[in-house]
Amino acid sequence: MRKWTGIFAALMALMFAVSTAQAGKLEDIKAKGKLVAGIKDSQQPFGFVDEKTKDIVGFEIDIVKYIADQMGVKLELKPVTSATRIPLLTQGEVDIVAATMTHQKQRESQVDFSITYFMTGQRLLVKKGGDIKSAKDLAGKKVGSAKGSTSEQNMKKAEPDCTVVSFETYPEAFLALKQGKVEAVTTDEAILVGIKYSDDNPDNWDIVGDYISAEPYGLGVVQNDSKFRNYVNQTLMKMWETGEYQKVYAKWFGKDTKNYIPLTWKMELWP
Repeated sequence: MRKWTGIFAALMALMFAVSTAQAGKLEDIKAKGKLVAGIKDSQQPFGFVDEKTKDIVGFEIDIVKYIADQMGVKLELKPVTSATRIPLLTQGEVDIVAATMTHQKQRESQVDFSITYFMTGQRLLVKKGGDIKSAKDLAGKKVGSAKGSTSEQNMKKAEPDCTVVSFETYPEAFLALKQGKVEAVTTDEAILVGIKYSDDNPDNWDIVGDYISAEPYGLGVVQNDSKFRNYVNQTLMKMWETGEYQKVYAKWFGKDTKNYIPLTWKMELWP
């Protein structure tokens, strides 16, 4: 009898696992009552630890909070880096990634993306008053960036004779710049703005050069789950159409902030 009871329990567990897998990510999230989001915790103003409250806050935190609220579930934040965000998503450790991730063609072989929720472009952060004004000025010099980022690849294309030094995070790359170990830090302009103004002496640094590349950010989701991807897309569009997106954008990038970047683009809206 115990043998049959054990077999029955195993079959029930297998059936539950199969039904959960078939249900898809959206049903799975609602069933467990929480959305687990992979976010950055050292990337002002997208995601960082508030010194006073010790909570992780930022623009991307507010984006995934809106999605969780619309789903009627709690939000759980899981810090990721540029190098770990895709592996953690594909391994099922997080449900969604909101971590300054550029929607890039080659990444579509690993994950799916939402519509663009933030638009920026890659530039350079350098010491003020120096000779570096563009990517070409970095020939024969070292440039800091983050592991697993598109910025590494784009920089080598823009100036093949430079040496890209990769760090786990952009704050580490910025520290190397301050220590004279690299001549510049390269990544998306919006990230560079946050890095510059996180410093005690922001006037010591300049963001220079034309865009090396366009960088449209998309939320990362698991592949081949169109129901969840469409839900995320429709929620982003609702956020834009109701004006909630613009409020969150102004909170982190508006004229009254140190990270001011005018909102000059429009989100893709479906009829």
